[in-house]
Amino acid sequence: MRMMTVVGVRVELPSNQPVVLLKESEGHRYLPIWIGTVEAAAIAYRQQEVQLSRPLTHDLMRDVLEALEVSLTSVEITELRETVYYAELVLDGQTRVSSRSSDAIALALRAEAPIWCAEAVLDEAGVVLPDTQEDEVERFREFLEEVSPDDFG
Repeated sequence: MRMMTVVGVRVELPSNQPVVLLKESEGHRYLPIWIGTVEAAAIAYRQQEVQLSRPLTHDLMRDVLEALEVSLTSVEITELRETVYYAELVLDGQTRVSSRSSDAIALALRAEAPIWCAEAVLDEAGVVLPDTQEDEVERFREFLEEVSPDDFG
């Protein structure tokens, strides 16, 4: 397993499909995961520290775990099958719950839990950006600073 950081989310054109971009904490591979608009907004809200008057589903899940005194130890992206990513929530270091990767990422950000990715998934879907594309990643980060979560519908 490799530890990942969330670079951010954006809408991929021309399909208008949101994508979350993860990067190896100690490495050069990126992992793009196409996600739904609701999950994209949830991730963007958290990254931009937007405070809502009522909790979103991922906030609710975090609050339920806290109320039950259960901690989200980590999130693991475990598998890629037919373009679908599979993830697991690891609770109290032992209990595993299957999850969509986008929901797992949104919850991990809220619970401040580490995100791990199986080496096989990175080998299959991870991309190394040439130096010329590192500028594109920097522009992506700048875009994230300017975009509003409302832009995701």
